[in-house]
Amino acid sequence: MGSLFRSEEMSLCQLFLQSEAAYACVSELGELGLVQFRDLNPDVNAFQRKFVNEVRRCDEMERKLRYLEKEIKKDGIPMLDTGESPEAPQPREMIDLEATFEKLENELREVNQNAEALKRNYLELTELKHILRKTQVFFDEQEGGMHTTESMTRALITDESRTGKAMGPVQLGFVAGVILRERLPAFERMLWRACRGNVFLRQAMIEDPLEDPSNGDKVYKSVFIIFFQGDQLKTRVKKICEGFRATLYPCPEAPTDRREMAMGVMTRIEDLHTVLGQTQDHRHRVLVAAAKNLKNWFVKVRKIKAIYHTLNLFNLDVTQKCLIAECWVPLLDFETIQIALRRGTERSGSSVPPILNRMETFEDPPTYNRTNKFTHAFQALINAYGVASYREMNPAPYTIITFPFLFAVMFGDLGHGTIMALFGLWMVLKEKPLAAKKSDNEIWNIFFGGRYIIFLMGVFSMYTGFVYNDIFSKSLNVFGSAWSTNYNTSTVMSNKALQLNPKGMDYAQTPYPFGLDPVWQVAPLNKIIFQNAYKMKISIIFGVIHMLFGVFVGLFNHRYFKNKMAIYCEFIPQVIFLVFLFFYMTLLMFIKWVKYSASATDVVYSEGCAPSILITFINMVLFKAPDEHTGDCSPYMFAGQSGLQKFLVVVALLCVPWMLLAKPILIMRGRKEAAVSVFIETLDDSGTQAGQQPAQQQGGGHGHDNEEMSEIFIHQGIHTIEYVLGSVSHTASYLRLWALSLAHAQLAEVLWNMVLQNGLKQDGWIGGIALWAVFAFWAVLTVGILVLMEGLSAFLHTLRLHWVEFQSKFYAGLGYAFQPFSFEVILESSSSSSED
Repeated sequence: MGSLFRSEEMSLCQLFLQSEAAYACVSELGELGLVQFRDLNPDVNAFQRKFVNEVRRCDEMERKLRYLEKEIKKDGIPMLDTGESPEAPQPREMIDLEATFEKLENELREVNQNAEALKRNYLELTELKHILRKTQVFFDEQEGGMHTTESMTRALITDESRTGKAMGPVQLGFVAGVILRERLPAFERMLWRACRGNVFLRQAMIEDPLEDPSNGDKVYKSVFIIFFQGDQLKTRVKKICEGFRATLYPCPEAPTDRREMAMGVMTRIEDLHTVLGQTQDHRHRVLVAAAKNLKNWFVKVRKIKAIYHTLNLFNLDVTQKCLIAECWVPLLDFETIQIALRRGTERSGSSVPPILNRMETFEDPPTYNRTNKFTHAFQALINAYGVASYREMNPAPYTIITFPFLFAVMFGDLGHGTIMALFGLWMVLKEKPLAAKKSDNEIWNIFFGGRYIIFLMGVFSMYTGFVYNDIFSKSLNVFGSAWSTNYNTSTVMSNKALQLNPKGMDYAQTPYPFGLDPVWQVAPLNKIIFQNAYKMKISIIFGVIHMLFGVFVGLFNHRYFKNKMAIYCEFIPQVIFLVFLFFYMTLLMFIKWVKYSASATDVVYSEGCAPSILITFINMVLFKAPDEHTGDCSPYMFAGQSGLQKFLVVVALLCVPWMLLAKPILIMRGRKEAAVSVFIETLDDSGTQAGQQPAQQQGGGHGHDNEEMSEIFIHQGIHTIEYVLGSVSHTASYLRLWALSLAHAQLAEVLWNMVLQNGLKQDGWIGGIALWAVFAFWAVLTVGILVLMEGLSAFLHTLRLHWVEFQSKFYAGLGYAFQPFSFEVILESSSSSSED
């Protein structure tokens, strides 16, 4: 848990590996996932590195596996996924894998080519079968002298035969073929126009769809036969058929020839059908065998590729027998990494042990916070703002509590919180089967990744809903109300402005044991006024405490980095400024709650004499005297309040120049003292004449020092202004807790009064049906608007309160994340990218 509060201590190490042991050692480190390697060849092209050929071989193997995967998915064959991750194979096993993949790819491509050729033949024979069947009907009509053929013959007789001149018998030619059904109308128009009506077209649809052998799509086609006279029309008709991609088939004129051809076609179709079935069975067997090992093959190839990519980051020593690497490692895992390196050396059979040396460096190490499945989502929220600087305080452990609590302050409803908590609890309990599904839905993945956040937000919302005594805009009377009414029904109904008197017998003088009294739910006029005052004050209280906590977390940073100047020049004045102004304002709220009441025996502390906190704070900052008290009421809550407030404001204002000037002045003094000491030492060592040269150098560098000091003044001025003005704006920003809580409660009440209440007013069996429909509509609106949309709104506002109002007090977020060489991470990213 230590690294959750502050990132792990990291060390830059130099690793020496024998060439024959490098592969196995890197493989072990990849399984471990605790080492981040640095690129020692940043200027070397990727195609000029030592292991580029091995990477290319891995790319080729991965391409072949993707081809197999595509074919397996095309046939709908399930791929075996045991969830296990096999170890990276040895380099000598790459040859066996390459040979296996090459054999499978060639075999599958050959089977596919043969199957496509057989399907093409099968399609041609099927089309020819339909042509022989359909055209037989056309020829039967012609031989029987039916009206259609006679009109066709007359249409093809020339004008000379009509005038009575001798012409001889009319000889008609024909072509038969198949065309896509959607092209038939355009095809017919083109024939008519190009041949000027001197052709006769008959067509019939093929009822069953035919399979396209190139892509497997189902297409609908039609059989056609075209009658014409003369070679000129024949040539023209064939060109038109070619242009519309119609397939022409030979069709004998004699009926006996057509019958013989049809019988031969049927025989060939049956033989092709048998051969196609055997081909598909062979293809299926090949793919089923490949599907059993495909996942493991992908894992092995990707591990090999990752290892060689990592080895390309290394350098060779002068002997060309040793690989040198630089890497970041967590100090707590130093021994674990050395054990993994020894294990890799033993696997490779090398006799020379690896060497892992720690190096001194001025470079900022990466930030590494260990997380588990519970803390990972909260850490992701923090990293979305910015990765913590090295060894900086991590806000994630505090966010685990403050984030769902501040969300619940805005989302406080026992019913809505229960829905959210049950949804989160379901995802937590079904964690393993839901994670195994690996959905492609991005929204679902976001919800599932934040399942513990959703569950905690729901549980905290149930708590605050119980405090607000609010469940779907109604109240729970668990402990019995402390209020009672002494009015009759007619008095209450006739006077809507009638209120209960806390001084008399209406109030039992004992508060509700937990949360708000349910009587406020039936107070239509002053309910919002009371809840406004209540929620507004607790929002300010929570905000000031939250910001103060952020400032104190900054103290831990200053102490860890031994930055005493920041403690005295930043932390102390910041705390004084925040406590003397805004925390004092929250104390006034508690004093007002404790001292002033309707049942107070002292008239000065009755509810009519309670001063306004806001007016008191404004008068305090402006050094303005409050209005003169009237009667027995006093504008002050306690004795000496006026003098104390003036003292607090003066001290808080003095903290502004303290924050602005103290740090730059101390830095300036430290530099001058250092320069004087260097000058004196130079005089002692070199004499007066030699000492003039350093003095001139110091004078020459004075402009650079002035430039640095001006930057320090500007930087400190920006931070001071940001903190002072931010304290005011951030305190006001926490009022969003009150505003969203009020809006959420009002929306729930509107849904109840305008939707569900109408269904409850209906009587009889019609009322039951109406209530069923109205309840369904109300439930959809409740989940869609109040739980999802309002929940998302409250989530975003809570995120802003943590990123801006809280973390700005101590969190720089200028680091970079620790990204170790890990097979697990590589395989997850590879699988997600392949699914996309």
